[in-house]
Amino acid sequence: MTHQIFHLKYRILIAAGFELLLSCAFAQDLDPRAYVRLPEKTNTLITGFSYSYGGVVTDPTLPIQDLKADVQAVSLGYAHTFNLLGLTSQVLVALPYSWAQVSGKVVGQPESIKRSGFADTRLRLSVLVHGAPSVGLQDFLKAPRETIVGVSVSVVAPTGEFFPDKLINLGTNRWSFRPELAISHPLGRRWLMDVYSGIWFFTNNDSFYPGTSLRTQKPMGTFQAHLSYNLTPRHWVAFNATYYVGGTSSVNDLYNDDRQSNVRVGVTGVVPVGKRNSLKLAASTGAVVRIGQDFTSLSIGWSRSWFGKGEASASTSE
Repeated sequence: MTHQIFHLKYRILIAAGFELLLSCAFAQDLDPRAYVRLPEKTNTLITGFSYSYGGVVTDPTLPIQDLKADVQAVSLGYAHTFNLLGLTSQVLVALPYSWAQVSGKVVGQPESIKRSGFADTRLRLSVLVHGAPSVGLQDFLKAPRETIVGVSVSVVAPTGEFFPDKLINLGTNRWSFRPELAISHPLGRRWLMDVYSGIWFFTNNDSFYPGTSLRTQKPMGTFQAHLSYNLTPRHWVAFNATYYVGGTSSVNDLYNDDRQSNVRVGVTGVVPVGKRNSLKLAASTGAVVRIGQDFTSLSIGWSRSWFGKGEASASTSE
């Protein structure tokens, strides 16, 4: 009986560790030009594939060793730009489907688990509150580059695959919210500096493994900085960095030693393909990892944009 309780305790720790990976994945966003100005009625369809692999740094006092994970995901998203009280605004929704393989040693015994299914849906509303009034395409093409101040709210909805009795899940079975403030400042004709600051808030997961545990997580602060360079107006490359801190979790009121204080760096490139399509390539890796995932991530995305009625004719004549 004692051995079963001991084994269950550390299986719960692995489950908590993997859910921490999912919440940290949100915090690790490296998203240059997320607050770029676009004309009204711009629609964008986004598809992508990402691959992340690497180890997981755990509390050294725990009998969990060599914890590694490979996570692949495909996603489909849609974004729409609109006029909100005269301000350029955008709503975005993205639905990922993931495959995950997790392995490690618990008390010296190898464990490995695979999962596939839908992950949690992501939604985002952004509003450019300064420097980017909402305009149509023709006025947008004439507008000068200005410093932009933007705000946004990101939401992660618990739509992903979740089974309370499973050790590893792709969904988190909770809501997550992040308000964020951003400044985008042009440096000359070709350079652009972006700085974002936000904080993730998490609701509780009251069906945590093995189905009767309560998992909570404290807020997690996130900071991003991006420096990008335009080769042409639609062809650019960016150098990215993010720092995320906090996010200590607990299971049944017992707090884990998993407070985040990590730095991640990466590079992003966007190449236009014709007038309406673009290809996006990105790579990132952990630079400073106190605890949590020390992953290398690679991604490729394809987007297609078009304009609503009243703007299509202006686009054709561009």
